Amino acid sequence: MCGIFGVIAKPDSDYDAQELAGTLKALAMLSESRGKESAGFSCWNHRAREIQVLRGPVSASQMLRSDKFTEFLADALPVYGHALPETGVDHPFAVFGHARLVTNGTQLDDRNNQPVIKNGIVGVHNGIIVNVDELWQSHPELQREYEVDSEILLTLFRYHLEKSGSLKAASSQTFKELFGTVATAMVFQDLNKAVIATNNGSLYVLTNQRDILLFASERHILERFISETRLRKKIGDFTLRQVQTNSAYVIDLLNFNVESFEISMNGVHYEPEKNLKNGQFKIRLSSLLDKGTLEKQRDALVDVADINLQPESARERRLLEYNLEAISQQRRCSKCLLPETFPFIEFDAQGVCNLCNNYVPKSGSVSLDELHALVEPYRRPDGEPECIVPFSGGRDSTYALHALRRELGMNVLAYTYDWGMVTDLARRNIARTCGTLGVENIIVSADIRRKRRNIRLNIEAWLRRPTLGIVPLFMAGDKSFFYYMTKLKQQTKIDLNIWGINYLENTDFKVGFCGAKLDFDKKNIYALSAMNQMRLYGYLARTISVNPRYLNFSIYDSVKSFLSRQYFKKADYFNFYDYTRWDEAHINRTILDEYDWEMAIDTKSLWRIGDGTAPFYNYIYYTVAGFSEYDTFRSNQIREGMLDREQALATVNEENRPRYESLKWYTEIVGLDFERTVKIINSIPKLYQR
Repeated sequence: MCGIFGVIAKPDSDYDAQELAGTLKALAMLSESRGKESAGFSCWNHRAREIQVLRGPVSASQMLRSDKFTEFLADALPVYGHALPETGVDHPFAVFGHARLVTNGTQLDDRNNQPVIKNGIVGVHNGIIVNVDELWQSHPELQREYEVDSEILLTLFRYHLEKSGSLKAASSQTFKELFGTVATAMVFQDLNKAVIATNNGSLYVLTNQRDILLFASERHILERFISETRLRKKIGDFTLRQVQTNSAYVIDLLNFNVESFEISMNGVHYEPEKNLKNGQFKIRLSSLLDKGTLEKQRDALVDVADINLQPESARERRLLEYNLEAISQQRRCSKCLLPETFPFIEFDAQGVCNLCNNYVPKSGSVSLDELHALVEPYRRPDGEPECIVPFSGGRDSTYALHALRRELGMNVLAYTYDWGMVTDLARRNIARTCGTLGVENIIVSADIRRKRRNIRLNIEAWLRRPTLGIVPLFMAGDKSFFYYMTKLKQQTKIDLNIWGINYLENTDFKVGFCGAKLDFDKKNIYALSAMNQMRLYGYLARTISVNPRYLNFSIYDSVKSFLSRQYFKKADYFNFYDYTRWDEAHINRTILDEYDWEMAIDTKSLWRIGDGTAPFYNYIYYTVAGFSEYDTFRSNQIREGMLDREQALATVNEENRPRYESLKWYTEIVGLDFERTVKIINSIPKLYQR
C-alpha cells in the first residue's frame, strides 16, 4: 500500500551526478501520491562498500528538502553538486526509494519505516503480507524484531537463499509462502546483485537495455518522467513494461546484466549460482526520526497500533447508548422497517410507507450476459488492462472485482483512494483480493494528516450545535475519489470503468435531514433534483450562518470534494450490480472462502467494516433518530423480496449495537476525546421521544 521506485545505472555511463540525482528526486515526487506518512532511500554504494539507508516519518517531498538527504546524495554520488554536465559517474549506481502509507507498525518506531534492513538485505516493499503472524509461527527458527510485515519478506528470502544458493529459488520459495500483495526491490550486503519482483503486477520497469533501468509502482510515473526529463536523448530507445504477476528481475550491478524470469510456485529446482556471495558491504543507517521530529509529529502521527483499548474500555463501553426498548416503541412501516422519524415518511391506511408504495424492484430481470456484451468493445488482445474497478476494499467492490476477473475474464485494474478512513482491516482485505487475483492495485493516498485534521475540525464545530443534516460533512473528504478516478482514466488511457455500487444502499435520509424531499424517480442513488439541491444549499448556508466554526481550514477540501462528485462524468461507466442480482449469502460465502476475507472484531456484519467513519455516523443516527443505514438497507432488501420483515428486524437490532472498538479507533485517529464526544451525542434530544 505504498510506492516504490529506483534508479540503477551502469558504471562509466554518460549520466552525471546531477542527472542521476534529479532522476531520483523526480521519481520520489511522482511516487508520493501513493503514501505520505513516511519515506526512505537506500543506496548500494560500491565505492564506499556500503549500503546507505536514510528513512523517517516524513513525506518524500519533506525528506528531499532535508539536510540529511543532501548528505545522503553526497555519499551516493561523491561529485554531487560539483559535477560538470558531461562528467559521468564512474561507479555502479543503485538507489531505491519508498513512499509509505502506514499499515503494519507505527512510523514513530523507525524500525518499521522503509527501506527495511534484515539479515544483510535492504529492501523496499509495496503491499501487505496478511499471513505475517502465521509465517512467524510456522518458522520458529526465524527471529522477529519489528512490527512491519515487510520484515518477514526479507527474512524468508535470506532463509531460502542460504538453503538453495539461488536467487531464483529464493524468490520462488518466498513468494510461495506469502499471502497478500508484494512488489519489492532488494539489495544485499554480500552480493553485487539486486532483485525486483511482484506477485500482482504493481511494478513497472523502464530500461534502454544498455546502461540505465528505472522502476516504479505505476506505469504513469515512468511515462511522465520520461516525457519531462532532459535525459530523453541520452537514454535513447527504451522499453517500458509491466513486471507481470509472479515475475522478477535479477540485475548484476557491476556489469548491468539484467535477467527476467517467472517465479515458479510449483517447486521447480534451480541450480545453485556460482560465486553467489561476492561482496561484503557495511550497512549504514541514518534517520530523520530524531527527538525534534518526534516532538513535532507525535500528536499528528496517530497509528492504530498505538491505540490502547484496554485500561478504560469497560467504563467507556458503558457510556454508549443502545436504546432498543424506546426505539422499538416507534411506529414503523408495516411492510419495511422504516420508522416515523424517517424524513418525509408517510403511512397509508394499511400502515405501509410511501417509500414502499413508490418502490420499483430492480433485480427482477438482470443478467451478466448483458454486461458481457456491453464490455466486448473494450476488450484488448494484448493482455493490457481493459477496465478500471474502483476498489474500496468493501464487500461489494470485492465481489465485483472477483466476478469481473473470474466470471467475465476481464483484465482489470483496481483503484483505491485512501483518505485516512480506510481501515487496516480494509487494506488487508484489499491485499488478499489483489494478491489472489494477481490484479494491479493503484492507490492514491491523500495527505492523511490533513484529512484527519479536517474531520476533527468539522466534528468539533458540529459538537457545539449538533444537527443531523450536517453529519455527511464528516465524510466529505472521501469524495475526491471521483476527481482522482478521472485523472487515472487519463493517465492509464483506460476508458471503461465498472463500479460496485449496491443499489440497496440508498440513504435518502441523510439529505432528508437537510430538507431534501424524497425523489422516487431519480436515476441513481446519488442523484439530487435541482430543487433538492437548492434545499440542501440553503440548509448548509443557514447552518454555517449560526455556527461559523464550519468556516475552518477544511472548507476548501470539502467544496473541492463535493464538486468532484457532483460533476464526475459517467462516460464509459457501468455499475456491476445493475446486471446481476445482489445475493448476500453468495457474496459473503465467495469472499470468505475464495479470499479468506477478514471480519471485524465488533460486528458480525460484513457491510461497511472497512469504512472507519460508518460506525461513528451510524451511532449518531441510531441514537438520535432511532434508525441507521442498516434499517434503510434491510428495508430495501424486504422490498426486493430478499428478506422477510421479521428476519430483517432481528438483523438490524443486532447490527445497530454500538461498535465500541471501531468508535474508539475513530475518535483516537482523528484526535477527538471519546468520552466528551459520546456524551454530547447522547445528550442530543431524541426524535423518537417527542
